[in-house]
Amino acid sequence: MNGRRKSPIDDSEHILSNKEDVTHLLILRFQQLLSDGVLSPGTKLPSERELAASFGVARSSLRQALKVLEIMGVITQKVGDGSYLNKDASSVLAVPMEFLFLLDDTSLQELTEMRLMMEPALAAKAAERATSQHIALLKQSITDLEHSKQDRVRLVASDILFHRAIFQASGNRLAGRLFHTIHRAMLNMIMVTSQLVELEHTLHFHQPILNAIEQRNPELAERLMADHLNDARDLLLNSRNQERSRKLRDHLATGSPLHKLPGKAGSSKSATRSKVKNSGGSHL
Repeated sequence: MNGRRKSPIDDSEHILSNKEDVTHLLILRFQQLLSDGVLSPGTKLPSERELAASFGVARSSLRQALKVLEIMGVITQKVGDGSYLNKDASSVLAVPMEFLFLLDDTSLQELTEMRLMMEPALAAKAAERATSQHIALLKQSITDLEHSKQDRVRLVASDILFHRAIFQASGNRLAGRLFHTIHRAMLNMIMVTSQLVELEHTLHFHQPILNAIEQRNPELAERLMADHLNDARDLLLNSRNQERSRKLRDHLATGSPLHKLPGKAGSSKSATRSKVKNSGGSHL
């Protein structure tokens, strides 16, 4: 028996059955060229004519494959110049991952759980590995946060910068890449929590984490980051409960009883309105 591992592009006759399969085949071939070291990050690809002739496909099919690779973040197409393999791997799959969060309807609770699994450990690694540049970036994020005042956009940007710097300071390149894939989801979460607390509340968590990292104390940095994220989780949970209470009060205030009783609808509506009026706006 032939022990040679079968390449995914060996089935080209089957794969070439339609235009979508041609695109699939071409992407597999690009993967193999990268794996074999024929292509490397930053490389300019041959012209469309040369690539089409080399792969044995029509140029229209090639263009479709190149467009998919561009959307995936693998290549960059420059008008009048050609196509290049991206040097920065962080862009690869950034757009598809954003769609994954949207299509999967990733909840803030799921995001918080994932961050609790990751970020405390990354903060510990940052305390071990952070360079002077990483420390400077963390300090800059806190300075920006202190000066954001009522500028909500600047506040959120400073918050995001703080967490991104910790991902980078961990010294794990994959973690740094991962930050880009969950950036938008994190942005949405921070936008929500930033509206629930005062500026000093965020600083109360960020400054001690920075101190622990600067003091090279991994255990403390890990614990403080866990406290920070647990606080964010509690804020979101309380906000959700308050919103549910508000919706319930609004529903009751409309005078729409859940179960109409014959001959008593009017009195039920009146009693409900009276209770809401006398509740003083307390949470239900």
